[in-house]
Amino acid sequence: MHKKLFIPGPVDVRADVLEKMATPMIGHRGKAATALQKSISEKVQKVFQTKNTIVLSTTSGSGLMESAIRCCTKKRAAVFSIGAFGDRWYKMAVSNAVPADKFRAEDGKATDPAEVDKVLATGNYDLLTITHNETSVGIQNPVEEIAKVVKKYPDVVFCMDTVSSMGGTNIPVDELGVDFCITSTQKCLGLPPGMSIASVSEKAYERAKTVEHRGLYLDIVEIMDKVRVDDKYQYPSTPSLSHMFALDYQLDCILKEGLENRWARHTEMAKVVREWAKKYFALFSDERYLSNTLTTITNTRGISVADLNKALGERGYEISNGYGSLKEKTFRIAHMADTDMDTLKALLHEIEDILGLEA
Repeated sequence: MHKKLFIPGPVDVRADVLEKMATPMIGHRGKAATALQKSISEKVQKVFQTKNTIVLSTTSGSGLMESAIRCCTKKRAAVFSIGAFGDRWYKMAVSNAVPADKFRAEDGKATDPAEVDKVLATGNYDLLTITHNETSVGIQNPVEEIAKVVKKYPDVVFCMDTVSSMGGTNIPVDELGVDFCITSTQKCLGLPPGMSIASVSEKAYERAKTVEHRGLYLDIVEIMDKVRVDDKYQYPSTPSLSHMFALDYQLDCILKEGLENRWARHTEMAKVVREWAKKYFALFSDERYLSNTLTTITNTRGISVADLNKALGERGYEISNGYGSLKEKTFRIAHMADTDMDTLKALLHEIEDILGLEA
């Protein structure tokens, strides 16, 4: 039985999108590949609201996250974490011998823009990482306020992880001044996992050129040089053409729906889950900064989340347990990509029925 997925990713993928993955292969160095990759780039720029260079990578989002911190840190990176995936960015720095310090918020709390200002004012850092949307705790950072602070420090390369939010909420990359903005296919974009996408500014590119040990496969300088040479939109390594066929098609669908309509749909689904959570359980995180694409719910009733998920699976649904130390203490319901309100409400009804929850 196929389970309707309400987990942080992968998401359910529509049949018509999956069919595009089966498009016959083309030569990845030919004119057809150039046309495909150029088409994707122009559409992604609209979704990202940016004029920066778009790069694709046959990796999960972690691939381009690692590229950003390794390639663009010349002096020292300031990693601001609000959960497991911010912590992961710090782990990437340490694993690549990139000098870095981690500034960790309490679980369920957002990054404080005042702390960002305090840290950057020391002059010790030339790169900053922010998690826009942290799925382990269901927090969406106040990036508008953080961006205002970062603009005071023009020598700092601003990197942002939008893996679980790009395409599901308004993220105006150029307006925010983000130099390296990263997402991946298996979340709000509604595609299978296996490809990451980033917009990269000239500032980030020029910084990377000064960093000696950038690696090879994820060397952003080599990637951008290849993408931009003679307007050929090529890549140093063989890309996943199957993902590109599906991505090009799905971007058309997203733009046809309309970005503002798509964001509004995600927001409305988030509101429904939040109200449901407050009625039967409790919200885990600071209500001022709740995610529009996933809700983390405190398990106030002491239910077995594992048993609930098993019962849901028998009815064709799947949610997510809490992450790491929050397992069984919380559970998570994602509401992203092409999920519709009727399907979401059907899930909530099934949970009520399984648990015997009364209105």
